[in-house]
Amino acid sequence: MSEETHKKEHKPHDDQHLDKLTVKELREMAEEFPHEKAIHDMKKEELVAFIKQAKGIKDEGRAHKHKPKGKIRLTRPQVKAKIRELKVLHGRALEDSDREKAALLRHKISRLKKISRRVAEA
Repeated sequence: MSEETHKKEHKPHDDQHLDKLTVKELREMAEEFPHEKAIHDMKKEELVAFIKQAKGIKDEGRAHKHKPKGKIRLTRPQVKAKIRELKVLHGRALEDSDREKAALLRHKISRLKKISRRVAEA
């Protein structure tokens, strides 16, 4: 087989595809642009940044796949009401001898008490 069949053709890459290229391929691309620093000393992130700068591609950072969910803020009376509800359920679980459910409810009550203290401080 000839060398031509093994070599990949360089197609125009946008900034998203640069991260997927190997360091060797990035170095070959970087040699096409005038440079002051030795390309072979650069790491992959530096090569990607150099190529983006040379091509004039704006680096906007990583795009988030999911939007962050906002925290649900409860007021102190709401937290206290939730604690009272869980205490009733905890008592029923103890009467029914359901230790796992009682332990789970006790943990939830404990977490809500911590939240209540934080809300009171704020």
